[in-house]
Amino acid sequence: MIQATQTAASGLSAQQNRLDIIAANIANVNTAGYKSARADFQDALYTRMKDPVGNAEENNLLRGSGVLLGATCRDFSDGAVQETDGKLDFALSNDGFFMLEDAQGQRLYTRDGNFSLSEENGKSYLVSGEGCYVLSDQGQRITLPDAGSVGVTQDGALSCGGTKVANLGIVTFDNTQGLSAAGDSCFQETATSGNAYVAQNAVVTQGSLEKSNVDLGEEMTLMMRTQRAFTLTSRALQTADEMDGLANNVR
Repeated sequence: MIQATQTAASGLSAQQNRLDIIAANIANVNTAGYKSARADFQDALYTRMKDPVGNAEENNLLRGSGVLLGATCRDFSDGAVQETDGKLDFALSNDGFFMLEDAQGQRLYTRDGNFSLSEENGKSYLVSGEGCYVLSDQGQRITLPDAGSVGVTQDGALSCGGTKVANLGIVTFDNTQGLSAAGDSCFQETATSGNAYVAQNAVVTQGSLEKSNVDLGEEMTLMMRTQRAFTLTSRALQTADEMDGLANNVR
């Protein structure tokens, strides 16, 4: 009976994790550069039950231990590009991430090209919406003398008043699913993702932003399915609890 309770409880935990991920997707449906996530599950350990007939596998006498969250995967497909007419709004198409540096000096990567200027010590640094420094292809902080005359080519070459200033650092990874989420539509490199290298196919569009790739209709449908699964698992847990009570009364 204890096993039944544990199995039902694992199902509740798994469905709660899925609901949390769906809620995060819905909350970020209007967040520029956000990539939707999904929960992938896996079976917990199976144990072999006693079989008076013979072969347990042939007679399907294997008992599962529930379900576990196997991984949280990201959909890195392109979101729709929306025009903003902002001189410092850059949308990325195809493969690639902008390189950023946070206040602690850590390297971050994002698809959110909603940039602005930060005045520090008489210099104007190009920064992200969260205040992280935007880096060049050489890994250096980018300074711009005049935001009003900024231009950018499709391959990420920045210029002011027709004079080239720097190349935007746009990189990609062999395994984007291995990136670690760092909040605010940012990611960090891991051993699983591999090292960053220059993205060859990225296209930069000035005056536009890449929207979230969350499909709201799909997320709402998945939420309803998950809520039903949660309800069903709750009933299984209630049944297991009632069976435990009956067993205790018999004793």
